Amino acid sequence: MTPSVPRLRFAPAPTGYLHVGSARSALFNWLHARHTGGQMALRIEDTDPERSRQDLIDLIYRTLEWLGIDWDGEPVRQSQRADRYRGAADDLLAAGHAYRCSCSQDEVKARTGGAQTGYDGYCRDRGVAPGPGVVVRFRAPDEGVTAFDDVIRGHVAVENATLEDFVILRSDGSATFMLPNAVDDIDMGITHVVRGEDLLNATPRVLLIRAALGTPDVPVFAHLPLLVNEKRQKLSKRRDDVSVESYREAGYLPEAFANYLALLGWGPPDGVEIRPMSQIVDLFELADVNSSPAFFDQKKLDHFNGEYIRAMPGTDFVAASRPFFDGRPFDFDGAAFEPLAPLVQERVKTLSEVPEMVDFVFLDEPVVDDASWEKVMMKGRDLAVAVLGDTIGEYERCDWDAETLHKTLEAIAERHGTKLGKAQAPVRVAVTGRTIGPPLFESLEVLGRERTMHRLRAARDRL
Repeated sequence: MTPSVPRLRFAPAPTGYLHVGSARSALFNWLHARHTGGQMALRIEDTDPERSRQDLIDLIYRTLEWLGIDWDGEPVRQSQRADRYRGAADDLLAAGHAYRCSCSQDEVKARTGGAQTGYDGYCRDRGVAPGPGVVVRFRAPDEGVTAFDDVIRGHVAVENATLEDFVILRSDGSATFMLPNAVDDIDMGITHVVRGEDLLNATPRVLLIRAALGTPDVPVFAHLPLLVNEKRQKLSKRRDDVSVESYREAGYLPEAFANYLALLGWGPPDGVEIRPMSQIVDLFELADVNSSPAFFDQKKLDHFNGEYIRAMPGTDFVAASRPFFDGRPFDFDGAAFEPLAPLVQERVKTLSEVPEMVDFVFLDEPVVDDASWEKVMMKGRDLAVAVLGDTIGEYERCDWDAETLHKTLEAIAERHGTKLGKAQAPVRVAVTGRTIGPPLFESLEVLGRERTMHRLRAARDRL
């Protein structure tokens, strides 16, 4: 069918986190709905009692809101519609489209000698009565083809004879995925189904249920490409960081993360990738989504996030960085951080990197990185001792501003026949504990003469 007002839905299962693939599906549903003036409904697939916990569901709401994805109307929870699914199963039983089955998996394997992985239809015509261990199976047609046109995959056709009779109600009376999926899409008036490629095989079964329930029309389907890692393997929680919440906690900005997700399988026609979400909504077309697997490139995400961080107003950057100082072994001092904030803002890729770049300002003594000390102080010990000695002498009496400190150390470097970068290294490690950080001389100006001199002497004495 070709509806004039699209109605889409995002239907996650509460699992304790929102997978980046699910977040991409939510975003693409939302983009199409907003682009076309349609609606996006939110449906929580919590038929499993373990997944009906409110904290797990709240995490879905919180993650979607963080990404800037809103929905239309109240969320639908499948755990509250169990009677509707059992009623639909009864209708299918009464019409002969479903039957009860008492077979265990071991019994099926024994009958087939283990050669067949699917169900063999043993209980189709046995008239099994309700009881313990009895499930309800959908009776798949023996003939014909179930077909649909997918916006991304093209024409998809499945021989009905290849489909086993699948379970729609478990022995405890709870519904499996396919029945609620079909029933809810009918009841909610869903016109477009945008979801991951991993659910492509479920679509013919859902369509058969829809037809058996008297709704033979077919929604517009768009099965999104899989997300893969750098080895072209499907993203997996066992080996990849797939939780959106973990990216949030690591200091990725929601605007940057959503912008990047939008490019996993789709690209703007003008090739401009980093842009406001409002422009992405205007340009987004489902038909432009590529069918090839989409590479979740961590380095590219970091680049996007860094660009968004650098584009923030300074006050917003300070405010956004503040929560990442919580739990640190020092008290955050906004007055000390603000002069360094613009310098840090130009260098970090995530907000979680900020505290370690400036902790030397707040700590009584710097946390010395062993690798940095070994590389700069020990391997270049003679130069380090000479530079630190001269720097202590000069910095005791020179004016204390970044420009003067720069020129003074530059002269020391020339005196020792080396470049400024080589001379800066031991001073930086002595004062900050690391080889990498914000610009040195602005950092020294903020730290102050007394604390700087104390650290320079301590490093010289250690050498």
